[in-house]
Amino acid sequence: MAASIPFPYAHLLELLERSDASACTELKKQLSPDIAHLILLAGEPSRVTAAAASLTSLLKARIAVTQAAFDTRLVADELRRYQKFAKPGKPEPHIVQLRRKQAAARQAGSVARQSLIKAATVFVRDAGLAVPPRIALDVFITNWMDANLPR
Repeated sequence: MAASIPFPYAHLLELLERSDASACTELKKQLSPDIAHLILLAGEPSRVTAAAASLTSLLKARIAVTQAAFDTRLVADELRRYQKFAKPGKPEPHIVQLRRKQAAARQAGSVARQSLIKAATVFVRDAGLAVPPRIALDVFITNWMDANLPR
């Protein structure tokens, strides 16, 4: 899809990807002490842990999930708009094309969600987080990110 949406953790992702001395200093200022301890090495202020790399991939996966959800909603709205006035019988080629776009957007959403779950698994293991029972991993990690990471 052409339109993109703003990502609330874009600045954090940029700092994690840079991971030089100035980025690590800024990370230390922005993050809470618990999260900074997970991401930055204690003895060396300009180095990051393995959890920082897994958090980077987790943030990228979250971007993909957010974008896929946005694209799915966009195509569904457009399809609803055109199907409302469609004549009964064989569908018009434009509606068929929109249905294909909707199927592709749903498939992209499924792939993005799977990548989020894989990245979340690695991050939870690297960070030593305990996932409560009976809560889906993607729901837990999304709530954790919203509660603990700076926007």
